[in-house]
Amino acid sequence: MVSPSQSSLQTQQPAAGAPPPATPSTSFSQRGVAGAVASPFGAQAPQGGLNIVVMDPAHGGTDPGARGTGGIRESEIVLDFAIQVRRALELQGFQVVQTRQGNENPSFDDRSATANAQRGAVFVSLHISSTGLPGTVRVYVNSDLPPLADSNGLIPWDRAQAPFLGLSRTFGDLVQGLLVQRFKGSPETAQTASVRQLRTTAAPAIAVEISSVTVEDRADLDRMAPGVADAIARGAAAFKPAYVVPNSPGALP
Repeated sequence: MVSPSQSSLQTQQPAAGAPPPATPSTSFSQRGVAGAVASPFGAQAPQGGLNIVVMDPAHGGTDPGARGTGGIRESEIVLDFAIQVRRALELQGFQVVQTRQGNENPSFDDRSATANAQRGAVFVSLHISSTGLPGTVRVYVNSDLPPLADSNGLIPWDRAQAPFLGLSRTFGDLVQGLLVQRFKGSPETAQTASVRQLRTTAAPAIAVEISSVTVEDRADLDRMAPGVADAIARGAAAFKPAYVVPNSPGALP
């Protein structure tokens, strides 16, 4: 298994020329996050439960992510995986919103803002690792993040995931349980790590990491895409009955 320090989840670079991220506060309610920026790739869904999956193909632009000796680039592969994941999710009745559609590299905060603008959504970040047993897949959820609300009841932007950690774990375990059935040697439950992209996301959020760019033939990774897509889509569908929005700032599900 890839340790958090080795994982490509930790190494995504900010967009070139991007200013240092601000740390505004955000509030939670039954309607989600107040003041979130509207998504460029999808409209907000009506209330009524989980109906949107925000899909985040990692890296992009000047940041290729993990690279293999055969010219395999993580940023390109996850975009191809996203096509199949999207189709599988739409067959399950979900609306899919993507943080990037091509070879651009939105900042971490831009990706989170896309997710935080939605109502009734979960967030899935797609990665390819540089280590780990080829042919396996790991799901990560963010490690414990104490929800420190300020005197106005607002949760800082960089702790937006805190009220959703329990839901993220439930979602992650469902997806990982389906992945291990298809990809032997994968963990049986979701792993915990400090994942920058998940920390500022105010929704149930997971990162899915496929091993690995070290394969000699990219076709070995391409053959995994249908199974990964099916597990994510079926996991999201199975998670629907458990989906709720925290009622108050800092309230764990």
